[in-house]
Amino acid sequence: MRRISHRPARPEDVPLIIALIGELAEYERLGHDMAADAARMHEHLFGPRPYAEVLIGEVDGEAAGFALFFHNYSTFLSKPGIYLEDLFVRPAARGLGLGKALLAALAKLAVERDCGRLEWSVLDWNEPAIGFYRSLGATPMDDWTVYRLTGEALASVARHG
Repeated sequence: MRRISHRPARPEDVPLIIALIGELAEYERLGHDMAADAARMHEHLFGPRPYAEVLIGEVDGEAAGFALFFHNYSTFLSKPGIYLEDLFVRPAARGLGLGKALLAALAKLAVERDCGRLEWSVLDWNEPAIGFYRSLGATPMDDWTVYRLTGEALASVARHG
């Protein structure tokens, strides 16, 4: 039987994290948007003000996936939450329970940190992920639409309000 485990990322894992993000970007058909930078990632995960955390998922001691997450805040609950930015399991390790183990670890962290929720987004076409999330009891937030400012639009709003 294969041994499934997870651990918090360490600074020396940054190249691995960047590689996994690249694999995720290809899977999501977004490789053209991939611009992750090891130095920035190191600073943002392990610098004086960390912006995110990462769990590394392993199968038999070998890295096979990751979960990158950070805290958000619910004004309605007056509690922090955990937002799962990325969850990825390499194709060869899918179906072994690693994704479920990573989500369970995040749920445990959310409970330990007195969070009111654990949430994430999923691409509409990603039926395998949607089915997996539903099997865990997650519910889609169909009444909500995500909006985003990036690039010049972000800069313009910052300049001109």
